[in-house]
Amino acid sequence: MRQGEQMEHVLDFRNVDKGSIASVGGKNASLGEMIKAGIRVPPGFAVTTQSYLSYITESGIKDNIFAILAEMNPEEVDSVNAASEKIQELMKQVEIPQDIKGAIEQAYDRLCRECETKAAPVAVRSSATAEDLPTASFAGQQDTYLWIEGKDNVLEKVRDCWASLFTPRAISYRVKNNFPHEKVLISVGVQRMANSKAAGVMFTLNPTDGDRSKVVIEGSWGLGETVVSGTVTPDKFVIDKVIMEISERTISRKHIQCIYNPDGGGTIDTDVSEDMQNQCCLEDREIKELVRMAKKIEAHYGRPMDIEWAIDKDIPFPDNIFIVQARPETVWSQKSSGPKIGKKSGYQLLMEQAMKRIKIP
Repeated sequence: MRQGEQMEHVLDFRNVDKGSIASVGGKNASLGEMIKAGIRVPPGFAVTTQSYLSYITESGIKDNIFAILAEMNPEEVDSVNAASEKIQELMKQVEIPQDIKGAIEQAYDRLCRECETKAAPVAVRSSATAEDLPTASFAGQQDTYLWIEGKDNVLEKVRDCWASLFTPRAISYRVKNNFPHEKVLISVGVQRMANSKAAGVMFTLNPTDGDRSKVVIEGSWGLGETVVSGTVTPDKFVIDKVIMEISERTISRKHIQCIYNPDGGGTIDTDVSEDMQNQCCLEDREIKELVRMAKKIEAHYGRPMDIEWAIDKDIPFPDNIFIVQARPETVWSQKSSGPKIGKKSGYQLLMEQAMKRIKIP
């Protein structure tokens, strides 16, 4: 944790980087790192781990949380579920301290001014301190909330993200990987949503065989959650990094898209119109711009990367192509040879790693 970061309740993404993991977690630190490297990232801010720590300490629930975890039998599903339920209930009863609440409200107001809107739609994502590190993929262990608008809703989702550190899945994952519960803190990222016409994931190697000379892009209509969660079979493109040639192009039937819900807010899954289901979701120029960005991210980190991207329908090309997350690829990077781990392909393992819980308000 950097000097000066310890007492900060919120930090703009532009003011964080890989040296800020203790304050903002892996996911948020990566966003700041990419901004400094000249990658196009939607603006936003991180609610720091110090805010989370103050929240559980000042309210007096910290000791209760760890007492519940100490009494839990990690081998029994019912025991883990019961412990999780007790902790979640505790956290929902506790108000966010006024100074932290005020800092989050001010940061959201600044973001709204920057985006020239009264209530900027944001993604509210957890970012744990043991997450998105090269040797341990915690991706998807906590919650994500999409298209959240207004200060009160943002505050509510920040608290929900804090509580998601103690879902049964997150508790079990830490036990299995020998991460002490008290050592894993949580930050929350609040990031402007791209109004995506298409979105998806890309890898700076071929996840089917580990070939580092390729970039593989997968995408579908709407927000990227349908790709990440496996709801649709996405379009797939394999591109040679050096000559920038598309060597494989697989267009799938994309029948569902995740989009903004104009009626109730948040997001909804809707049917894709018949004429668009079999249309390619990306233009060639967009594919090449994504590859250019992927190569830049990989060169900056010096390792293969797993990247989430979005193309905003309201902004002209190429300024509409955004990177919303990037993490080290953790399957092939730790593997010496051979296309299989157990009975699962590298691709299946990568997609399992990318899976995360999506909360639709």
